[in-house]
Amino acid sequence: MARTLESLTRHHETLTSIRGIVHAMKTLSALNASPYEAAARSIETYHRTLIAGFLAFAHRTGDITLSPVPRAGQLVVVFGSDHGLCGNYNERLADSVAAHCRGTNACRLLCIGAQMNDALVDRGLRPDAVLLPPASAEGIGRLAGEVVTRLAGHPGRDLFQGRMISLAFTERREAGGQTPVIRQLLPLAPELLTREQRWPSRALPDYTMAPDALLAALVRNHIFASVFRASAEAMVTENAARLARMQQAEQAVDDRLEALNGDLRSVRQSEITSELLDVIIGFEALKKPARR
Repeated sequence: MARTLESLTRHHETLTSIRGIVHAMKTLSALNASPYEAAARSIETYHRTLIAGFLAFAHRTGDITLSPVPRAGQLVVVFGSDHGLCGNYNERLADSVAAHCRGTNACRLLCIGAQMNDALVDRGLRPDAVLLPPASAEGIGRLAGEVVTRLAGHPGRDLFQGRMISLAFTERREAGGQTPVIRQLLPLAPELLTREQRWPSRALPDYTMAPDALLAALVRNHIFASVFRASAEAMVTENAARLARMQQAEQAVDDRLEALNGDLRSVRQSEITSELLDVIIGFEALKKPARR
């Protein structure tokens, strides 16, 4: 079916508007990722201080052995997206979580993001609760505090006894790659509670708090920092995935606009040629009576 110049012009205007929207979303994705990346770097510095605190505590008190935790009954905190337009970002992580929970008798889930919740439900996993992801870098602390409160249970419960908790999120890789990861949060890694044979400083570590209170504070802050970093990393990778999708969409719109511009030039040239032929034919028709 032949397309008129008017329909092609309207189509061109529509594609131009779509390209403007896609470009704006691409710019927003690039701008949004920067504060989350800065937050991730900041919490990593704080986390290194906590790791040093664990080592100092173990050096002062000696090795700490935690009671074994059965694999059944673990809790997985899944950090996903609350908005779309980021490709299979949530689906890839949901597949990893489903494979992780397949070998356990009871795997409870705490989900971050409505889109992530839909992906988990599609795989037969129903989270106990769904939380909203942070709307800005300032909201990461709010989310991390809420998650820690839910993980802690009632105030008198020891965080480091009888709990098995993992964090599932998408992590950055080299050359702009992304991969889903599931990291164990509790029980604590043995190297955190192992006494070092030689302290790296001449000043030996010491503390004045009660050992149980100090260890509980270290564990709670370790959980907060780990959740904070996982949330910040998830937001960085989500915006990166959305940026990649918007770049693909922008390229597709540009290709379509280029093809449409060719059609416009062709139709416009055809109409100009047709009008010129009409003028020439009319002129020749007017000349014939004069010759007779």
